[in-house]
Amino acid sequence: MTSEPSHRHGGPADDLGTDFDPCYDDVGQVAVDGLVRLLDLERIEENIFRGDSSRTRWQRAFGGQVAGQALVAAGRTVDPDRHVHSLHSYFIRPGDSNAPIVYEVDRVRDGRSFTTRRVTAIQFGRAIFALSASFQLDQPGLEHGSPMPDAPPPESLPTFRERYERADKELADYYRTSPRPIDLRYVDDPPWQQADPQPRDGINRVWMRANGRLPDDPLLHVCVLTFASDMTLLDSVLVRHGLVAGRQVKAMASLDHAMWFQRRFRADEWILYVSESPTASGGRGLASGRFFDQSAQHLVSVVQEGMVRIS
Repeated sequence: MTSEPSHRHGGPADDLGTDFDPCYDDVGQVAVDGLVRLLDLERIEENIFRGDSSRTRWQRAFGGQVAGQALVAAGRTVDPDRHVHSLHSYFIRPGDSNAPIVYEVDRVRDGRSFTTRRVTAIQFGRAIFALSASFQLDQPGLEHGSPMPDAPPPESLPTFRERYERADKELADYYRTSPRPIDLRYVDDPPWQQADPQPRDGINRVWMRANGRLPDDPLLHVCVLTFASDMTLLDSVLVRHGLVAGRQVKAMASLDHAMWFQRRFRADEWILYVSESPTASGGRGLASGRFFDQSAQHLVSVVQEGMVRIS
């Protein structure tokens, strides 16, 4: 697979700094290196790229993977001094995790301050995903952000595998032998870990980070967080009703996904994902999320609607 120099993706390495040394295990780093390769698309024409799909125990391609790869494709056609500030996307058809995906980029506009790109993801000759992304030159302006909810330190919380040890031994064994590229630490017990989940109002809080060190490439960090943002967001719909995917819920799928990137971040440092569901109707649930760093800065905002079908 062809790779491109990291500075081409969104600025020099110094943009993200290199003066920290978090503790990761070697197994997690292997998984993260695999994610970096997954997001490193092959350019097959001026505005056409090809990406592999991650091989998983599930047939469908993970939505966060498709969104992250589409954003990489868009970013590789944009001047490196412009950084993505928003994306809006639709999941059109299920992706096949056993086949590559082709990404066609439409260079909609290159303005003085903003650049717009439209990307279509294609498998077997049909569109499976569509994304529009906007990039901006750095500019000064007003500053404010929403407050971060209280949360215990991520290191004090059980790992994803440790939680599954108490909920699903088969999946715990699977995750022990198949490391995840994203380290998830739930603050609030997820419904699938509760013996008798009850409806719960309020927010859903999850600490997350890449489970290893990432290269110093600003666009890559944005794309890794885009990948991760699709992981727990619809949980906030289920907890409102005390439901568990695979039990009372027979099918769930992302329908659309939007993100606004307010501030720079490293996706291999801890970030708190706070989500909630304001409404659900017609077999669909709406979820909104906010990402905060450990200094309580509001980094990113997310909104997603998902299909939720009850058994």
